[in-house]
Amino acid sequence: MYYPVNVFQVGYKCEENMAKTEMIRARIEPDLKKEVSSIFQAIGLSTTEAITLFYKMVKLNRGLPFEIKIPNELTRKVMQATNEGRDLVEWNRVDDLLDENDS
Repeated sequence: MYYPVNVFQVGYKCEENMAKTEMIRARIEPDLKKEVSSIFQAIGLSTTEAITLFYKMVKLNRGLPFEIKIPNELTRKVMQATNEGRDLVEWNRVDDLLDENDS
C-alpha cells in the first residue's frame, strides 16, 4: 500500500528573476520514505532540495541521471533462481571464493 507524502515545492527562476514554485504530489512506500529521508538528513539535504537536485540533473543530462537497463534473459533467470533460493553457492572464507574464481 502506498501513502501520500508531503507536498514539495520545486523552485525555479522566471524571466523577471522572481522565485516561483510549483507543487509536486507523490505517493511512495512508507519504509522507503523513512529510510531515504534519514539519508537526506545525514547529507544535509531537505527532501525539497533533493527533489530539486534530481530535477536539475535530469535537465542537465536531458534524461535520467543514471543508467537504466533491462536485464537480459540469462540475468533474469539467475535473479529469479536467487530470489527463490535455488542454485546458491556459499563459501566460509573469502579466500575460497577467490580461489574458485581464479580457476
